[in-house]
Amino acid sequence: MHKVEIYTRYWCGYCHMARALLQSLGCQFQEYDVESNTALQQEMFQRTGGRTVPQVLIDNQPAGGFTDLARLQHNGVLERLLADPDPPS
Repeated sequence: MHKVEIYTRYWCGYCHMARALLQSLGCQFQEYDVESNTALQQEMFQRTGGRTVPQVLIDNQPAGGFTDLARLQHNGVLERLLADPDPPS
């Protein structure tokens, strides 16, 4: 299973849409609310290079924000990135 992480703020509409997109694909993820946590905000920037939310990582690789996820999903790439690398036989 791939490790998916998302940095969010509670009130952010794009964050809600990113969560909904990941959930619609059956993806489980770890969420970090950076609203009042400056240490998490700094960690997010160091890991992704992004200062806006959401910021998504798949297997520790930055995947971008909601618009990036939507583009990946539209092109059929997101499903491949999230596909089980070792499906049961």
